[in-house]
Amino acid sequence: MSKADNMLAILWLLKSRRRMTAKQLAEELEIHIRTVYRCIDALCISGVPIVSETGRDGGYYIPDQFKLEPLFFDADEQKALLQAATFAREAGYPSGSALSRAVSKIKRFANPEQLERLERQENNLEVIHPPSAPSLNSVLKEIETCIDVQSSLDINFKTGYDGFISKRTVDPYGLVHWKSKWYAVGYCHLRGEIRNFRVDRMSDIACTDKKFERPLHFSARQFLLGSLLSESESEQNNHLISVLIQGIPQALDDLCGHWLLGHTLVERTADRAHFKLDELTLYTQVPYYLLSYGGKIRVVEPEELKLYMVDIAESLLQYYQS
Repeated sequence: MSKADNMLAILWLLKSRRRMTAKQLAEELEIHIRTVYRCIDALCISGVPIVSETGRDGGYYIPDQFKLEPLFFDADEQKALLQAATFAREAGYPSGSALSRAVSKIKRFANPEQLERLERQENNLEVIHPPSAPSLNSVLKEIETCIDVQSSLDINFKTGYDGFISKRTVDPYGLVHWKSKWYAVGYCHLRGEIRNFRVDRMSDIACTDKKFERPLHFSARQFLLGSLLSESESEQNNHLISVLIQGIPQALDDLCGHWLLGHTLVERTADRAHFKLDELTLYTQVPYYLLSYGGKIRVVEPEELKLYMVDIAESLLQYYQS
């Protein structure tokens, strides 16, 4: 470890174990005892009040009244960090190795009682995500690097399942994890506008020497959600269509909580939900989602939506019977 890491480790140990000798610190950190002396001298010079006591029960310790909040985490903060790391790993977080090192440091400098508690709390929470391709990790790291240094990306991008592959130059503004998929959001030089790119449809990624400036206060998350939803409400107000759906309460709860429909809810009763949607969303995305509920819900109005869902169901029946 570097000198800075050794100094931080000594601070952590003295704070968590109260009192340790130079020999104990050297053995715990697997460093020479002279390195311990040098690090403690450097910490004292920097203002940390490390007290040294001689004798049989002597050693180094930090007075209880000395505060180290910027460097140390309390029990709840440690639990939150370890459980957040579990979420990040399962989502395919690109800096997984660095994350694991950070978690190891938290555990390494814990006493046996703290370590037992941390490992128990870490195992209390588990996350299930569809497995991501290992090759995606290197792609995410490359994109993240370009975001950090604000360099444009050259990519090949495949549109849709059967779409053609086109060469793009993109100024990446941010990464978003949405519904178990990673999206890069940035300015597309080919289209001349900000676009979303599914990372698993990107290939031959290369960071260029061309620099860009990220728009001030830009949110990749908000842009992605805005593009997935329909036009802004102010543009829809003159042609929204009322949709009335009847169903069991549990199904309606899920329906009203869905990202596509939740923001369009007008009124909700125990067995009915009233939405107002634009025509494009209503007849492209909504019918397929409603079909997944089977007989748990029923479209009351508009009549056109009911007929459209019948047509979809019949075409699926004919497809699988052929």
